[in-house]
Amino acid sequence: MRTVRRLLYREILGATLMVMSAFLGLFFFIDMIGELENLGRPGASTANALLMCVLQLPGHVYELAPIAVLIGGIYALARLAQSSEFTILRTGGLGPGRALGLLTMLGLAMASATFVVGDYLAPWADTQAALLRSRNGGALALDRAQGWLIDSAPRADGEHRYTVNFAVARSHEQVEQVRIFEFGPRGDLLTRTTAASALIGADGTWTLEDVRVTHWTTGPAPPAATAAGRSLDLRLGVDERHARLTWSTRLPRDVVAAAVLPLSTMSTTALYRYTRHLADHAQAAQRYEIQFWKKLLYPFACLVMLGLALPFAYLHARSGGLSLKVFGGIMLGISFVLLNSVSSHLGLLNNWTPWLAATAPSLIYMLMSMAAFSWLVRYR
Repeated sequence: MRTVRRLLYREILGATLMVMSAFLGLFFFIDMIGELENLGRPGASTANALLMCVLQLPGHVYELAPIAVLIGGIYALARLAQSSEFTILRTGGLGPGRALGLLTMLGLAMASATFVVGDYLAPWADTQAALLRSRNGGALALDRAQGWLIDSAPRADGEHRYTVNFAVARSHEQVEQVRIFEFGPRGDLLTRTTAASALIGADGTWTLEDVRVTHWTTGPAPPAATAAGRSLDLRLGVDERHARLTWSTRLPRDVVAAAVLPLSTMSTTALYRYTRHLADHAQAAQRYEIQFWKKLLYPFACLVMLGLALPFAYLHARSGGLSLKVFGGIMLGISFVLLNSVSSHLGLLNNWTPWLAATAPSLIYMLMSMAAFSWLVRYR
């Protein structure tokens, strides 16, 4: 059985690496064309364009892993079936259950490798690419016109809420044109802090530069209003100036990074922390919850794709040539990518349960593969 396992794994891994290399070459060429269009801008150069394309490769590996596994698996297993090698293996004792078990172990190994790439290497590379682009362009491109964050902290008179706004993000550690609004337990505005820039620490400490703090207090009503029998409070603002001010909050660097960097730069742990932060402050978190479940379960799509490839080993050579089977695998891979993307958007629009919206494509294709496998084993 060790020889059989080694043969299957060598054929499938070799074909998968070949397909992945072809896809990466194509995507590198497309990315390079896109980067060369920016050479006329300040700070852009050919070296930076090449570096940007290289930094995008881990993300492409993560996204293309299931498709490469599917096409590579179909090619390898169909070739073994066409040369009657898989028939010989079945005659030698490789039953359907044992074949499914061998591919399950290989699929789990591929899923683990995909998870490592998608949770560690790809986020780091995407972050470096975003920071490199910001250094060339001057600032990070925010998903919205401005960045907004919410925090709260207990005080002696009750819970105070803070709304933080910044217009420009130089990186996930430095933001500019900062405004911080502090609201009391009754919802009244207590202070407004404006700063030219802020440096964000990993522990949640913000170092504000060129700071202006406005405190609002309640003043006495004017004599005319008092004589008329009306109660009127005036909000009086008192300004303070500081060259530098330290503000302690529960908004660490990774939370700010989630607000200013693309979703592809966030690991599974960072997504979970950010969704908890949004939920704790009664903010809409479904988009990030769907992305969390999608990121957590997407590597297991490699296992599903191997399950889809296994029935091709039981097809007879006269049922179609090798090229036709590979073409079918490509169509299956494209349909999976499309369904995976559409499922996330439909889940967001229709307010579906996040884990169901993220797992629906993989569950559908797993059922398809098991149904095809059972039918071929029983009737063919």
